[in-house]
Amino acid sequence: MAKESFAELLEESLGERDSLEGTVVKGIVISVDNDMALIDVGLKAEGRVPLKEFAAPGQPSEIAVGDTVEVYVERMEDKNGEAMLSREKARREESWIKLEEQFNNSERVNGVIFGRVKGGFTVDLNGAVAFLPGSQVDIRPVRDITPLMNTPQPFQILKMDRSRGNIVVSRRAVLEETRAEQRAELVENLKEGQVLEGVVKNITDYGAFVDLGGVDGLLHVTDISWRRINHPSEELSIGQTVNVQVIRFNSETQRISLGMKQLLADPWEGVEAKYPVSASFTGRVTNITDYGAFVELEAGIEGLVHVSEMSWTKKNVHPGKIVSTSQEVEVMVLDVDPNKRRISLGIKQCQENPWDTFTEKYPVGAEIEGEIKNITEFGMFVGLTEEIDGMVHMSDIDWHTAPEEALAGYNKGDRVKAKVLDVDVEKERVSLGIKQLESDPFEEAMDGVRKGDVVTCTVTKVQDNGIEVTVKDSLPGFIRKAELSRDRSEQRPDRFAEGEKVDAKITAIDKSSRKLTLSIKAFETAEEKEAMANYGSSDSGASLGDILGAALKKKEEQSGDE
Repeated sequence: MAKESFAELLEESLGERDSLEGTVVKGIVISVDNDMALIDVGLKAEGRVPLKEFAAPGQPSEIAVGDTVEVYVERMEDKNGEAMLSREKARREESWIKLEEQFNNSERVNGVIFGRVKGGFTVDLNGAVAFLPGSQVDIRPVRDITPLMNTPQPFQILKMDRSRGNIVVSRRAVLEETRAEQRAELVENLKEGQVLEGVVKNITDYGAFVDLGGVDGLLHVTDISWRRINHPSEELSIGQTVNVQVIRFNSETQRISLGMKQLLADPWEGVEAKYPVSASFTGRVTNITDYGAFVELEAGIEGLVHVSEMSWTKKNVHPGKIVSTSQEVEVMVLDVDPNKRRISLGIKQCQENPWDTFTEKYPVGAEIEGEIKNITEFGMFVGLTEEIDGMVHMSDIDWHTAPEEALAGYNKGDRVKAKVLDVDVEKERVSLGIKQLESDPFEEAMDGVRKGDVVTCTVTKVQDNGIEVTVKDSLPGFIRKAELSRDRSEQRPDRFAEGEKVDAKITAIDKSSRKLTLSIKAFETAEEKEAMANYGSSDSGASLGDILGAALKKKEEQSGDE
């Protein structure tokens, strides 16, 4: 009987050992000593459990004598004869059961991030340790996770493997789900004109995307500020919190256009009163183009100075050679169009017009001196002032010398005197003449000479089509072949010789070419008419030869008397 009883007791004891090891049992705290708690779980020996296993990560233990706690029995006895107990494993077992249920139901779980590991972080899910990948921490990359550490927050279980003890969780999934709910609510209540608070999510060349809390809107660069900005980064930075107004909202595409400047007063209101035409202001050059420069009069108001309104004298010059970006300039308001939000400005109108000054100081006929700046095939340009040049055409260099030959006598850099012949302010041209400094020898020689006069000429050159002559030893003239005689048989240039003197009648005076046109034929015809009038009559019966002979005889007698 004794043997049977001992065997039964041993079997009962071993069975009890097998049934309790690896299970969670309830025990009572019988003492707390230093950092250990002694717990009685109804076995032959008590077990010791570190106090830290009864506390949440980063929190102190609140266990006291007499408390009932659940612990995990690892072994019935260790080498010291004590039971090996673990509160942490007990909690883990409890957590796994509950977590599996929540995972199967796609429920969120609460946890605390308490450590860093390679590729992510460790999370305490009420006893079970889970892995939080770095990409699953937040919707956007987080530079500093410190504020999230040791703070209870919701997670979504992505994967569980109890056999390996692996749990993977995501904080990002929870945020995205919450974000989707917020987005749906926001879109449903979104209206144009609504003012919202958002966070700058991304910046591009054409604007910035603002996170409104689950939905993004585009803040175009032109709607950031009333003033001109070249890049959104001048006013915004990623992560910045901004107030924006919904300008446009397309419910079908869910595209949202936002504006910041719409929350500020429009500087263009009453612009005509602030900037009246002909008034002068100081502004700053903000942008330079091929056709002009934009000048900021105040924040949000810019005007255009067209290249033609920049300088009185510098034409066909790039605006960048006249003004520079950020330069302070004085401008005059030329035109204001509040509807198109345009202001036309002028720089040259704030400066003295050098052409008015020049025409006042050097009227037509005035003498002026300057340096030859350039010589071309048709004349030369002379610098008259710092801004104005005049041109001397080669035909206005010398009265006597051929134009090409006269032009060749000058060099760049020579100082010359000239007379102002014409000033065209509209075309900004000044015509000069050097030869006009002296009197015109042609005009002097023409003194007393009129068309129809009979003059004595000297033959200077015989040509096939006529003869060249001079009148009064200085006036050039020409007698065409048909005008050499009244008699066609005598109309031969070769019957004349250079140096021979002939009488002819002036038939035309060409001042532009400075030449006379003469005719011996006209002279002879006029002389014949005069003889007929003085010595012949229709009833005298005298022949033409007799009449001419008498006229010539009388002329010779008059010459003899003289």
